[in-house]
Amino acid sequence: MLVLSRSQYDALVDHAREGAPEEVCGMLSGSRSDDVATVERVDRVANVADASRVTYTLDPEEQLSVMDDVEAAGDEVVGFYHSHPAGPPRPSETDAAQAAWPGYTYVIVSLDGAEPFVGAWRWDGTEFQREDVRVR
Repeated sequence: MLVLSRSQYDALVDHAREGAPEEVCGMLSGSRSDDVATVERVDRVANVADASRVTYTLDPEEQLSVMDDVEAAGDEVVGFYHSHPAGPPRPSETDAAQAAWPGYTYVIVSLDGAEPFVGAWRWDGTEFQREDVRVR
């Protein structure tokens, strides 16, 4: 399960809307216990993918900087997020091919419907497993 505050949930949706029609991305940090990841911080990271309308690549320097800040604060990275401005409300084949962090949560903000959809999946190294999202 992924636990977000209302303001964090809204921040993910706002970032996706601001960046459309390009995909946006970022990192989620906080704490993990058993199968629950609790988000304490949402960090935007620039999407440096060449085809940013259909895929994402976190800027490596920004990603490293965020990881250093998270570690210095005593937290841990619990996952990553990106948007699907016109795509499915689930991980794509490209998302699965590029997933590189087993045990971490991947959040997708889809803007394809009447209302935004925020879904979470944990990458097990082979495939994505759906996670519940709880807004506190």
